[in-house]
Amino acid sequence: MLGVHDYAVRAEWTGNRGTGTSGYRDYDRSVTLTVAGKPELLASSDKPFRGDAGRWNPEDLLVSALAECHLLSYLHACVQAGVVVVSYADEATGVMREDGRGGGAFTEVVLHPRVVVADASMVDAATAAHAQANAWCFIANSVNFPVRHEPTIVVG
Repeated sequence: MLGVHDYAVRAEWTGNRGTGTSGYRDYDRSVTLTVAGKPELLASSDKPFRGDAGRWNPEDLLVSALAECHLLSYLHACVQAGVVVVSYADEATGVMREDGRGGGAFTEVVLHPRVVVADASMVDAATAAHAQANAWCFIANSVNFPVRHEPTIVVG
């Protein structure tokens, strides 16, 4: 099924301390992200950029999107390959480098999925399914840096 899918997010800055953006230190980086019908997500910039460490930041959200997209694509790839996954957890990491001019970019994200499969005969196919999942992941196909996979496959 081919199609075009639209997504809408409302990002509302909630950090006006009374003087708006009158100075770099005069405003809070608080943001509320809203998608119709879903719980609000409290966000901010990352702590090194004067943000609130207790809130989600754009970098967290990007790494999370890649990890979740791979997870969901991987489960589908396993179904297609006849692999029964009984557990999946990922400890994803990302590296972002500042460019010294006020900007920066991610240089890579590494996914570290720990997958438990139902039977030892499924280990090879479970390992191979990561390549298929990467090919299917909409988010990984949308970024301009490598998304690597360092999976561990165990039998449950």
